[in-house]
Amino acid sequence: MSGPALGGTTVTITGSNLTYADEVRFGGVPVPFTVVSGTQVVAVAPGGTPGTATVVVHTPAGTSSGVPYVYVT
Repeated sequence: MSGPALGGTTVTITGSNLTYADEVRFGGVPVPFTVVSGTQVVAVAPGGTPGTATVVVHTPAGTSSGVPYVYVT
């Protein structure tokens, strides 16, 4: 996944047991998100510095291991 450093990119995150997701973070920054289904969450990337941030989804069952998101200029 990647997007501009200005942020605003809509990102679809897939996984399992996402129905009760209560937080999505890009590099530690909480972002707005919508649960689409038990396997999909859509989030909006915040602005960031060029480089890689880890995206994690938190649910009552725990926190995902994270996936990389690359900010480009």
